[in-house]
Amino acid sequence: MLKTLTFACMHFTVAFTVVYLMTGSWVTGGLIALVEPCCNTVGFYFHEKLWNRFSASNAGNMTAAVAA
Repeated sequence: MLKTLTFACMHFTVAFTVVYLMTGSWVTGGLIALVEPCCNTVGFYFHEKLWNRFSASNAGNMTAAVAA
């Protein structure tokens, strides 16, 4: 969970900076930087869960292949 939170902080900073540089608006940059990283953070959390499941599944397949 700590990895997800640090990712969210980094993503907020990047999103705000990009939108601010494109629009020159602190308000627009702030609003987009709040909404977009929140959506991506939730997506990243579930991506990690699926990734870990996939990795564990492949590790089991590799162990079975070596044993055979």
